[in-house]
Amino acid sequence: MTISLLQNDIVWGDPNANQENIAEILWGLDKSDVYVLPEMFSTGFAVDPHGIAEQDESSLTWMKEMAAELKGAVCGSVATEVDGNYYNRLYFVKPNGDVVTYDKHHLFTYADEHRHYKRGSERTVVEFRGCRFLLQVCYDLRFPCFSRNNERIPYDCAIYVASWPTSRLAVWDTLLHARAIENQCYVAGVNRIGEDQACQYSGGTLLVDPYGNTAAACPLDEDSAITVELDLQKLRDFRRKFPVLKDAD
Repeated sequence: MTISLLQNDIVWGDPNANQENIAEILWGLDKSDVYVLPEMFSTGFAVDPHGIAEQDESSLTWMKEMAAELKGAVCGSVATEVDGNYYNRLYFVKPNGDVVTYDKHHLFTYADEHRHYKRGSERTVVEFRGCRFLLQVCYDLRFPCFSRNNERIPYDCAIYVASWPTSRLAVWDTLLHARAIENQCYVAGVNRIGEDQACQYSGGTLLVDPYGNTAAACPLDEDSAITVELDLQKLRDFRRKFPVLKDAD
């Protein structure tokens, strides 16, 4: 199982430009099973979704097209409007067109995200090509109970897509490593670069292995991507040898 993590700047409020830019990067990568894009990759992080959230699912349609052409899953979040409600919705789109969604559970009250978006109620795990992925968005990273690996809904890799500001980058890095260690899993953290009206972003996109080691990382402040193999047999062997999860509360 290979996973590619994409770190890029985002053109504010311009889905077409962002889709074109991302497609160019994706086609330059080696083939992968899963491609992960940052939070609200099509518009930038919009606290107020009015006039910017998508009603026509144009970004989802583009993700389906890319997944089919790349023959791999494409994952990323989009500001979405459904029946008058707004969601920070993470899509996991498979090459056959199947779509699994996760609506961000922990809305960022510090920036009033909770005043505009409807909070998701359920956590989501999707299985693809023998690997189970936990889908998470940005602020979810600060809440370990919600991502706790367990026998009822187990997973092998947690995906965090984000618009995480430069000022709190050390927190981002620390928490990604913590989530990998405490859940005995791979963790993929995908963050944008550039700036918008409110924040500056430096990236910090990386893949952490179940031992808490950084397996690969994008350079800060650069459009870039990394492709990493997830060794699922090594993960299973580690869990058998050191069964931490069996002792969890």
